[in-house]
Order: sequence, then C-alpha cells, then structure tokens
Amino acid sequence: MYLNTIANSLGLNKSRKRVGRGIGSGKGKTAGRGHKGQKSRAGGYHKVGFEGGQMPLYRRLPKRGFMSLSSNETVSLRSKDLSNISESVINIETLRQYNLISLRVKSVRIYKSVNSTLPNNITIQDIYLTKGVKEILVSAAT
Repeated sequence: MYLNTIANSLGLNKSRKRVGRGIGSGKGKTAGRGHKGQKSRAGGYHKVGFEGGQMPLYRRLPKRGFMSLSSNETVSLRSKDLSNISESVINIETLRQYNLISLRVKSVRIYKSVNSTLPNNITIQDIYLTKGVKEILVSAAT
C-alpha cells in the first residue's frame, strides 16, 4: 500500500450542488434563497436569535434558575423509613446498605413522619435530625 493509492470509499464525497445554473437544475433563478429579504442578498447575515431589532425571545422571557450539579448530595428521609432497619447504629453507610440513599449522597436529613416509632436502643451518627425526630428518640429511650 502506498500513500498515493489510498482513496476514499465510494459515495463518501458528494459533489456540491451548483446553484444558479438555470431552471432545469432545480436550483436556478433565486438559487434556493427564496424571494427578497436580507437572507436572499449577498452578504445578508444576521446573528443567531436576531429578530430585526425587536427584543429577542431569549431576552423577553424571565430567567429561571439552573440545574445544580450538587443537588443530589443531600437527601431527606422520613423517620418511618428507619423502622425497617434492624441495626443498632444508623449512619450514612447503613442507609446505603438498605438502599435508602444512593452512592452520590453526602448528607442526610431525617424528618418526622405521621405515626412513626423508632426502635428503643438506636444510635444515629452523622445524620441531621429535625426537632420532631429528636423528641421521638428521647421518648423511645425513656
């Protein structure tokens, strides 16, 4: 094989459509540019989103937030979800083992759910607790 014998596959390079070569070519007369207007003229250029001086749509609409890359790092759980856990020490690793949170989660917050009870001798480590859950834990300990 020599460099001067290498060729592209058949059909890879299409010849460009020659416009403005008569009515029989299918791209004659206006050469596919339509009639009149800025885009039909030579050098007729405008920016993407330009609306002829009118306030563009992307500036007329209100700005509305963004998708945070760290949004899934904190998760809230109901206290009812902890009732299925049989271990005495509950931390983030325990919640991952029981598939209550994903691997991406870095912090967990537990809030009180209706008619929820927690086991008596349970220890919670490295997890934020709301006031209601703390009351449940204190009442379960006594």
